[in-house]
Amino acid sequence: MKIVVVGGTGLIGSKLVAQLGDHDHEAVAAAPSTGVNTLTGEGLTEVLADAQVVVDVSNSPSFEPAAVMEFFETSTRNLLAAEAAAGVGHHVALSVVGTARMPENGYFRAKIAQENQIEQSGIPFSLVHATQFFEFARAIADAATDGDTVRIPPVLFQPIAGEEVAQAVGRVAVGAPLNGRIEIGGPERFRMDDFFRDALAAWGDARTVVTDAQARYYGSVPGERTLVPDDGATLGRIRYRDWLGQSTAK
Repeated sequence: MKIVVVGGTGLIGSKLVAQLGDHDHEAVAAAPSTGVNTLTGEGLTEVLADAQVVVDVSNSPSFEPAAVMEFFETSTRNLLAAEAAAGVGHHVALSVVGTARMPENGYFRAKIAQENQIEQSGIPFSLVHATQFFEFARAIADAATDGDTVRIPPVLFQPIAGEEVAQAVGRVAVGAPLNGRIEIGGPERFRMDDFFRDALAAWGDARTVVTDAQARYYGSVPGERTLVPDDGATLGRIRYRDWLGQSTAK
């Protein structure tokens, strides 16, 4: 099966291309560095020839609200039009748990717009909503840093390993279209401030985590359950401490 992975050179995309290749699928990484640009349409006709499935795990280079909206609306529109012309039978997109719970957030609002385009396209589709990735924990802490303190809201948090995100997306990609969505998350649920308190200690980081109910997460204050999946979600098996130990050992 030929599966085109848009964003196939990034964190999740590169893992997904490798995993699909290991299972004897023809997985093609589509990204500007491989000659495919969904914002301009460059290379789309060529890369989608004979493709059965397209998986979009691409991300905006800017999280500024107007820029991220422009990225997802334009790239998704171009991609879906090219898929329709090529006869692609399944569009899979990676999205975020909690998009509908924090619509005032510019990034989440852009992902909602992306999903609406996909649902209205007429192409059979599957949406995979994932919680935050382990790989971005340090970046979240850095973004929340104020001097020597890290201000974190006391809300629920259930991060997942990027490897298991790629596995979940791959399973969906080779299956029948859901024409709906699934949620995936990590095996452990934390209070977010407690997670980062423990994480900084494990990193040997001297910054102090301060619990702040008004602390922002990518520009917005999350609610208690904004960032965690509902009951019935598919859960990974890799625990953060184990992942961190393996990552440090590499």
